[in-house]
Amino acid sequence: MVKVRIWDLPTRVFHWLLVLCVAGLVVTGQIGGSVMQWHFRLGYVALSLLLFRLVWGFVGGRWSRFTVFVRSPGVVLRYLQGRGTPDMEAGHSPLGALSVLGMLTVGLVQVGSGLFSDDEIMNSGPLAHLVSADWVSLATRLHTSLNKVVLIALVLLHVAAILYYRVAKHRDLVRPMFTGDKELASVAEPAQDTWGSRTFALCLFWAILSGVWWGVQSLGPT
Repeated sequence: MVKVRIWDLPTRVFHWLLVLCVAGLVVTGQIGGSVMQWHFRLGYVALSLLLFRLVWGFVGGRWSRFTVFVRSPGVVLRYLQGRGTPDMEAGHSPLGALSVLGMLTVGLVQVGSGLFSDDEIMNSGPLAHLVSADWVSLATRLHTSLNKVVLIALVLLHVAAILYYRVAKHRDLVRPMFTGDKELASVAEPAQDTWGSRTFALCLFWAILSGVWWGVQSLGPT
């Protein structure tokens, strides 16, 4: 077995920060009331994290790039038939890639719809005043029911997949997301994970977070 750096630090930090944000969003959304101010703030952070991951999917470490782990339908089919190659297990598997794309898409819809939602009681999204009542109603249904159910289902499916790999395949997918390293059966090209790339990632995330905050404040109700 060969130990290879697969997940760069920015990818790992993104992953665990998003986990904490989702947990915080669920808790604050359930409590409601004055705690909703934290729900909004966590939503801005979650949006910034998701946008960062989209950009990092093009400029990040090798195994975090969409061009490396997103596979064609034919490759996914061969993987399901048990005809996968070793490189498919280095980073995200073909099925794992679909999970990543699904989580990013549904996550963006969830936080995006939250910006335009209105519970008609105490709280409304900062951009709800910019669109018609019909769009606000649609965004609210997506945020509080339809898309929320899909997001929860994807999270549960993700956890189930981790448990399946741990029990059935004896592969720990959690530890590498902490350490960055995977033990592979063959040598693979490691991800770039230097202090230079980490500093660049931090500046990139800060720029995105600042842009999200500025946009919400400048477009929000006066």
